[in-house]
Amino acid sequence: MMPQPRFAATLSAVLLSVLALSTCAARAQTTVTSDPPASFTLKNGLQVVVIPDHRTPVVTQMIWYKVGSADETPGKSGLAHFLEHLMFKGTAKHPEGEFSKTVLRVGGNENAFTSTDYTGYFQRVPREQLGTMMEFEADRMTGLILKDENVLPERDVVLEEYNMRVANNPDARLAEQIMAALYLNHPYGRPVIGWHHEIEALGREDALAFYRRFYAPNNAILVIAGDVDAAEVRPMAEKTFGQVAPQPAIPEKRLRPQEPEPVAPRTVTLADPQVEQPSLKRYYLVPSATTAAPGESPALDVLAQLMGGGSNSYLYRALVVDRPLAISAGAGYQGTSLDATQFMISAAPRQGVEFSQIEQVIDGVIADAGRKLATPEDLERVKTQLIAEAIYAQDNQATLARWYGGALTTGLSIADIRSWPDRIRAVTAEQVRNAALKWLDKNRSVTGYLVKDTTPRREEKRS
Repeated sequence: MMPQPRFAATLSAVLLSVLALSTCAARAQTTVTSDPPASFTLKNGLQVVVIPDHRTPVVTQMIWYKVGSADETPGKSGLAHFLEHLMFKGTAKHPEGEFSKTVLRVGGNENAFTSTDYTGYFQRVPREQLGTMMEFEADRMTGLILKDENVLPERDVVLEEYNMRVANNPDARLAEQIMAALYLNHPYGRPVIGWHHEIEALGREDALAFYRRFYAPNNAILVIAGDVDAAEVRPMAEKTFGQVAPQPAIPEKRLRPQEPEPVAPRTVTLADPQVEQPSLKRYYLVPSATTAAPGESPALDVLAQLMGGGSNSYLYRALVVDRPLAISAGAGYQGTSLDATQFMISAAPRQGVEFSQIEQVIDGVIADAGRKLATPEDLERVKTQLIAEAIYAQDNQATLARWYGGALTTGLSIADIRSWPDRIRAVTAEQVRNAALKWLDKNRSVTGYLVKDTTPRREEKRS
């Protein structure tokens, strides 16, 4: 049985740790190979990126579709993720289960993932199996067969996933509510997995219409990382994916409703009896690597590391070390995004500490970041950390493919990816201060509070 698809709806820490490094691959590639990834485009519009990695005789194939939850029709939330599940239901040529069984039989592994901007499918297999994987994946690009008898049970699987990952997870529910409050107009405000009542209404025709509209070679990027080179990959890609007809109705650029300029801070409070550790999260609406002015996105990367990247960060020192108000504190910037994204701050107060005390310190740290220049020592330390994390993480072949796929599907180029370390090195203390002053404006924020619900439950009357 296929592993459950990875869920990206609530900006989980694991996914963010990968995606925050999406544009770090430049340094990794410079370290591993002297040559940049090869890239070519088939006649049907499919972009192919080949990342040579000859350390082991395995390859990772990832097909990235430039469609995610933010591209769904209003009222059909969760459709991109639902279709991700349904893509394993088979084609006329390869019945349900054959693809997954083949991957398992050759000693490989597979999975799939959905985010706001993309949907992806991958297999990691011995290098000699790449042609077979290409044939399977190209076949299901347009050959998917769906019947009510397998669509409706899969919808129940998605609903159960919602219950497990969201309904029974107070932290995920808080993140869901923060995103809904942060985005007043943009579809990033709806969860990737969808709203429960809208998932319940999704059906076969919804999935097929979405599939026929968005799944096409000219709306996809094929990333191959591993013990191959472009000369080997190109004829295999042309033989398989190259035979799939393009979809002429797909626009060159995705157009979405954009956010109005924020004018007031917002707050949300989620109370749940399952909460044992209260927490505070604050999200700011900030530019992504794609939408930012030159230099702004790297400055936000550095600012996030300065404020919340480890035990030497400003927030950790202020909240955990200097004044023991919290048991944890951190910050992060989600730069890999097609549209305006989030700068996130989090803290978990110690027992007896009020949220107002935590917020006072956070506001003070942000004010200082907007007034004072980071010391040369702190600046050099966090730049080194950011680049070093990329170097260490590139040892995972699938991570290499993720870096490129995530960046390319959200509007960046291979040149952007490879130049990321240079842009990080070029960030100045003045740019970091300006980023804090301009973007960490409380009017641009939503603060969420997670608290334990201690309301006595009403007992049912017995007749």
